[in-house]
Amino acid sequence: MRRLLIALVLPAFLASCAEPVWAPEEAVQKARYVSEEPPSITLFTVVRKLGGEGAHSGLMINGSQRIMFDPAGTWHHPTTPERNDVFFGITPRMKKFYIDYHARTTYDVYEQTVQVSPEVAELAIRRAQENGAVGKALCGNAISSVLKGIPGFESVGRSYFPGKIMTAFGELPGVVTVVHDDTDADNNQALLATQSASQ
Repeated sequence: MRRLLIALVLPAFLASCAEPVWAPEEAVQKARYVSEEPPSITLFTVVRKLGGEGAHSGLMINGSQRIMFDPAGTWHHPTTPERNDVFFGITPRMKKFYIDYHARTTYDVYEQTVQVSPEVAELAIRRAQENGAVGKALCGNAISSVLKGIPGFESVGRSYFPGKIMTAFGELPGVVTVVHDDTDADNNQALLATQSASQ
């Protein structure tokens, strides 16, 4: 009974630890990036090389603008203003930075993309923005919650586990998967500093 109580209470407790972040409107509008690529939803999953477990999930949505929903993540960049785990201004360079930050000697990054209609892309952006800040260790729950309400993604289902979400996402019609590996060290704080200094 005690374990059941902990399992029910812990996620709520962790979620309450999330710190809201709200970039000013001027910064968000200045960073806005519109891609020429078709509307799409991309799931990024950080996968441990030894054992194959999913360690983190992020969601890039390309619609009227391209955003990154990175719940409970540690990635950031001075040119990508944040509003409660939603990052604006995801240019090709910022996408590369995001992948490079997570790919390292012990982790690969799986990039899975599904093309969607403009309406579905806008719904996904709206759901990500409405989700709110996410507590530590709840990235999978937040990602699957956003996807669950989007037409065409019902089969992904609700889960706390990034690996399980990745497997379900990979079974969607038309999904394109790219695997990124790297030889970066496990501590990527130096990489963040380098990226920030390059702006």
